[in-house]
Amino acid sequence: MYKRNETSLIRLRVAVSRSKAASRAVFRRPDATLVVLGTAVGYLLLYLYALGHLGPGISGFDVVIVSDALVKFFQPELGPFSFTPVARVSAGPITYLFSLNTILGLGIALLIGLNLGLTYLAWRQPAACGVGSSSSGILASFLALLSGAACCGPVVLIVLGFQASGIIITAFQFLLPVAVVLLLGSLVLVGRQVDTTRL
Repeated sequence: MYKRNETSLIRLRVAVSRSKAASRAVFRRPDATLVVLGTAVGYLLLYLYALGHLGPGISGFDVVIVSDALVKFFQPELGPFSFTPVARVSAGPITYLFSLNTILGLGIALLIGLNLGLTYLAWRQPAACGVGSSSSGILASFLALLSGAACCGPVVLIVLGFQASGIIITAFQFLLPVAVVLLLGSLVLVGRQVDTTRL
């Protein structure tokens, strides 16, 4: 039993090590880097828009910072993973509200972008990445996209006009850590298949 656990730990370390190397390899290719950055920026903008922290504004330029911004920065607004905006930036037709949600959204956007960047490498070089022998990488990235959408689930329900019960809203609040775990797990699943020596 002990030997089996030790073997599993070694396999996990090798998979994580290969995933790190594959993640670095994504940024050595301009096309894969573009996939990562394009996906991350697109997701972050949609995330902020769904939260109501990015939207139309009045013309002109203006920056407003609330008093005690550092204290309020970590203050929950609607739930455990929804935070109070501490600054408003108006730039022409766009108004942006800065909060800890931006940092969280950026982290998840980068994880989703990296998942799709690795999947893009697998799609472009199936022989190198083992797509022919296993489809777990593509499946994992698909799940990563779905899990990333969980972060702003309650807001999406409201935007779409659905009446969600308190139980559903409460469940969505805890999907953020689940989404992060799924995204990290899918990075390992995809990255361990990439042979960086052939890229």
